[in-house]
Amino acid sequence: MWAEQSVFYQIYPLGFCGAPWVNDGVQASRIGKLGQWAEHIRRLGADAVYLSPVFESDSHGYDTRDYRKIDCRLGSNEEFARVCRTFHDNGIRVVLDGVFNHVGRGFWAFRDVQEKKWDSPYKDWFHINFDGNSGYNDGFWYEGWEGHYELVKLNLRNPAVVDYLLESIRFWVEQFEIDGLRLDVAYCLDRDFLSRLRRFANEIKPEFFLVGETLHGDYNQWVGDGLLHSCTNYECYKGLYSSFNSMNLFEIVHSLKRQFGPENWTLYKGKHLLSFVDNHDVTRVASILQNPGHLPLIYGVLFGMPGIPCVYYGSEWGTKGDKGQGDAALRPCFEKPEWNGLTDTIAAMAGARRESEALCWGDFRDVVLTNRQAIFQRQSEHERVLVAVNADENPYTAHFDAGCGRAVDLLTGQTHDFGGGSELPPYSVAFWRCEA
Repeated sequence: MWAEQSVFYQIYPLGFCGAPWVNDGVQASRIGKLGQWAEHIRRLGADAVYLSPVFESDSHGYDTRDYRKIDCRLGSNEEFARVCRTFHDNGIRVVLDGVFNHVGRGFWAFRDVQEKKWDSPYKDWFHINFDGNSGYNDGFWYEGWEGHYELVKLNLRNPAVVDYLLESIRFWVEQFEIDGLRLDVAYCLDRDFLSRLRRFANEIKPEFFLVGETLHGDYNQWVGDGLLHSCTNYECYKGLYSSFNSMNLFEIVHSLKRQFGPENWTLYKGKHLLSFVDNHDVTRVASILQNPGHLPLIYGVLFGMPGIPCVYYGSEWGTKGDKGQGDAALRPCFEKPEWNGLTDTIAAMAGARRESEALCWGDFRDVVLTNRQAIFQRQSEHERVLVAVNADENPYTAHFDAGCGRAVDLLTGQTHDFGGGSELPPYSVAFWRCEA
C-alpha cells in the first residue's frame, strides 16, 4: 500500500481558502489556491494531501448538503478537478474527507422529509420518529450525531443510503481521480458499512486508501483485513506532547511499546496508523508545547516512530492556534506558505523517512530511555535506524551497544562514531542508519 511509505499534508480547505464560515450561497472561485501550494508541499517532502471537506455544506463542511457538488464557497467541480490534476502532476496523491455518519439539515433528502413528512421516499434514510418533534420544530424527532442536531445521522443499515454513498465515491474517483478517503468519526460507523466500503474500494481503484478517524479503544475494531487500512493514532498524539511537557519520555515510549513493540501481546504490529502532532480539531503543537525548543524534537519522534506521519498546514513553520479560541483559530487562511528553520528540519525528516525501509516498515525496540532522553531502534530486513532524542537543555552522553561501529545521520549526512559513547547535543534529534 502506497500510504505506508508516504508523508501526508492536511489542509482544511474552507479555512485555507478564506471562505465564509456559513454558506452564503455565493459562487466564488477560491479552490484553485490549493494547487498553488503543490510546489511547497512537494518541497516539504509530503507526497499525499488529505483535504478536509470540500463538498457543498451548511457551514463547516461536516454538515453536507450535496456529496456530488464542490461547495459554492470554494468553486466548481471543474476547478477542483484541475486542482487534483495539479497535485497528481507534482507526485502528490489526494485523499478526501468522507463524511458518511451524518449530513447537514440542508441535505437534499432531509429537506424532502421536512417538506413531505411520511410521504417522503427518503424518510428511512434517517432515524426518525414522527411521534416527536425536534428543537427546530420540524414536526418529527430525528437522531443527531452525539446530540448535535445540526448533524442529521444517516441510516447506514438502509441499502439505498449505502448505495448512494458508494456511488458518490465512484463519482469522486471518476471526476477527480482521488486516491483514498479519511472517514470522519469512523468509530461511529456501522461495521457492515465499513466492510462493504472496503470491498467497493478494492474494486474501483487498486490500493484505494481508507483511513478512519478513531479516538480511543482498540483500533483493531476498525483496522485490518476487510476493514480500514489505517486509523488516527490519538493515543500517541496525546503521548507525544504530554511526554515533552511533563519531561517524561517514558510516556510516549510506553505507548509505542504497547502498540508496536517486540512482545507477543503488542496491539498493532504490522499496522500503519496515521500519526500527527496536531490537526484541524486540536490546539496547534506550537501552542501546546511549553518549551519551544521541543518543537523540532516532537516532529523527530513523529517521523521516527511507526506509522504514517501527517503534517497540518502552517504547523511546519510553527504557526500557533488555540482550540479555546474556537475552530476558526485552528483553520486559518494564509496568503502564502512560509519557510524557516523548523520547515527545513521537517523537510529533512520527511525525506529521510520516505527513503528509509526501516522507518517505513521496521519493527520497534527501545534502546535507551530516561525522562529526558530516548533512543529507539527501527529495524527492517535490510536496514537498521536508531532514532535519538535529547529533550534536555544540556548535552547527554549515551552509553549503549549500538550493534555497529558507525552510522550515518539521515538528517545531516554526517558520520557518527559509536566508540566511547554517543553525545547528544541539547535539544537534538538524530536518525542514525547503522553501517557494518
